[in-house]
Amino acid sequence: MSRILIVMSAADVWERTDGSKYPTGYWAEELAAPHEAFVRAGHTVDFASPGGVLQPLDQHSADPAIAGEDCARHVAHAQKALSDFGPLLKLEEVSVSDYDAVVLPGGHGPVVDLFQDAHLGRLLLEADRAGKIVGAVCHGPAALLSAVDEQGEWIFAGRRMAAFTDEEERMFGTADNAPWLLASRLRERGARHEQGDPYQAFTVQDANLFTGQNPASSAPMAEAINTALAAG
Repeated sequence: MSRILIVMSAADVWERTDGSKYPTGYWAEELAAPHEAFVRAGHTVDFASPGGVLQPLDQHSADPAIAGEDCARHVAHAQKALSDFGPLLKLEEVSVSDYDAVVLPGGHGPVVDLFQDAHLGRLLLEADRAGKIVGAVCHGPAALLSAVDEQGEWIFAGRRMAAFTDEEERMFGTADNAPWLLASRLRERGARHEQGDPYQAFTVQDANLFTGQNPASSAPMAEAINTALAAG
């Protein structure tokens, strides 16, 4: 079986252009659904973050009115998985050679720290060059922006990918005063961004890159990764 690294943000606040501070954290479904799928398939899953900081739960992801009726199960699974794992690995100390896949869940945290984290950028660069699987869902694809090569070029430019759309950000109520919008930034950097209907499952695979648009895409993305790992 394979070994998978889930890289979490360490951010608990998203500072807005108007100076306000928006509380953030990991989105329960985006962490729980992939973890559940990977463990069910027999894989080993590790967690890492910048500095090994344990990010709090985004409370919006525990609200059934926002995250759906199944959110309590996702919250419970995520909290147990993190508790059972114990202290998170420090991202700066992780070696990509120990893993077969790197997966990046969302919440708004990745647009705060992971998008410019040099240690993550190194890890993703090495993973992609080795043909290892890279997965990202919802705001997780922001973390892909960290992966620039020695010439300063973004290694995922020209690649097909999904991510939380500008329309979904507006529908969620967080587009106004956002420092930047994820889908727009990905397109500006050269990604071939694709999207489905708002808040409906939509995933894209481009070679070793697996991405999902929103929380509902978390499980389908993980199952696609499982299929790829099983195929070798």
